[in-house]
Amino acid sequence: MCDQDSFRDMLSYSRRADVVSRRQFAALSVGAGLTMMLPTVANAAEVVESDVEIKTADGSADAYLVHPASGKSAGVLMWPDIFGLRPAFRMMGRRLAEAGYTVLVPNPFYRIKRAPVVPPGASFQDEATRNTLMGMMQSLTPATQQTDARAFIPYLDQQASVDRKRKLATTGYCMGGPIAFRTAATFPSRVGALASFHGANLVSNTPDSPHLLIPSMKAAALIAIAANDDEKQPEAKNVLRESFAKAKLATEIEVYAGTMHGWCPPDSAVYNEGQAEKAWGRMLDLFKKSLV
Repeated sequence: MCDQDSFRDMLSYSRRADVVSRRQFAALSVGAGLTMMLPTVANAAEVVESDVEIKTADGSADAYLVHPASGKSAGVLMWPDIFGLRPAFRMMGRRLAEAGYTVLVPNPFYRIKRAPVVPPGASFQDEATRNTLMGMMQSLTPATQQTDARAFIPYLDQQASVDRKRKLATTGYCMGGPIAFRTAATFPSRVGALASFHGANLVSNTPDSPHLLIPSMKAAALIAIAANDDEKQPEAKNVLRESFAKAKLATEIEVYAGTMHGWCPPDSAVYNEGQAEKAWGRMLDLFKKSLV
């Protein structure tokens, strides 16, 4: 959902003692110290990482690029949640690269501010932070999201580490879910896999609802839904199933038991490690089958 109801849910949730805080994440550097916060990748590839600038129709976007040190791989465009590009998403991008993919994680708020867009350790408990993030999220329209997709997908394809004979993937967390949908619809011939994790408002009654774009896609999909999002909008999963079925696209749609909106990033106050790892594994299975 990624709305005020979601914020209230997050605020009422008591953080587990073993969950790393955003402030602790911010104090760690990307690399060995940070990647130790998640389970290691079997046969992890050595990776190369860099901060990059990407020209778009609206300016210069800052982003994080990471890929295996040798060979070519399928590319993945990873859209972050409402907190934007930060250490946790750099870590997630690096982990995916270690599994054999070239990963681009952009700062979706580059029109307003370079990453990080809120101070280290900022949380939903601070009203000013909530207002700042909501304002930034609301500045991203379907048009700006398509503008960015049209810049970031070609940028990925230009990378020497990307195997252009293979399909690309796009993933999205929270507000990134709808952006991933629009990316897949904007580049149907290139995007072969779509993964949405606690995607925000994938189904609505508005004419720009993300689910209405499914007929324009050619991507197999993984839709991982938070349990409390499903409680608020139980019909959404059925609409998504019907829409993907009509488009004849392979799709896995599941409500992850015991999860709350925002459960996947490891710096989230509602992080659910067991279910996040399950969703991560399902994503890797999707990529293995679809990025050919």
